Formats: sequence, structure tokens, C-alpha cells
Amino acid sequence: MSTSRETEKPSKTAKILYRPWGLVASILGGLVASKVFHQVWKRVDPQASDDPPTALQSEYRLPKIVLAALAQGAIYSVVKALIDRGGARLFQKWTGEWPGD
Repeated sequence: MSTSRETEKPSKTAKILYRPWGLVASILGGLVASKVFHQVWKRVDPQASDDPPTALQSEYRLPKIVLAALAQGAIYSVVKALIDRGGARLFQKWTGEWPGD
């Protein structure tokens, strides 16, 4: 369900003013997603070292690497969407204009 403000075309000013906010939100989202992923991975693989497996680590089998990549991508996408949406709503609350579209 969208409000009329969300469907209105944003002004150029709103888009320009939102850019720094969006950049900070993206960086924050990446940091949060990384922390969340590491905590999830510790629970998925309790015997794992501090870092999850990567594609270039030969000691891990491919299914484990794919599982780690899949989990990391899903967590990153969800966290980024939540932070981007929350940031846009906060921007709209402060300025009265929706920054996206």
C-alpha cells in the first residue's frame, strides 16, 4: 500500500539532498549486514573459524562455500532493503518529499 507522496515524482532537490544520506545509509547497511552474517554463520557452522569460507579457500568443499555465499547475499539484500527504506521514510518525514523513484 503506497501513499500519494510515495507515488509523486520526487523533485531534483530531494534527489540531490538524499544522495549523501543514501551513501551513509549504504555504508551503514554493509557494516550491519556483515556483522549479522558473521553471527548467523557462527550458528550455522559452530566449528568454523572466525571467518566464513570464501571461494578461494581450497580447504572447504564447494557446497559449504555456496551456502555461505547464499546466506551472505540474502542477509545483505534484506538488511540493505530495510535500511534504504527506513532512510527514505526518515528523509520524507524530515523534508516532506519522497527521495526515490
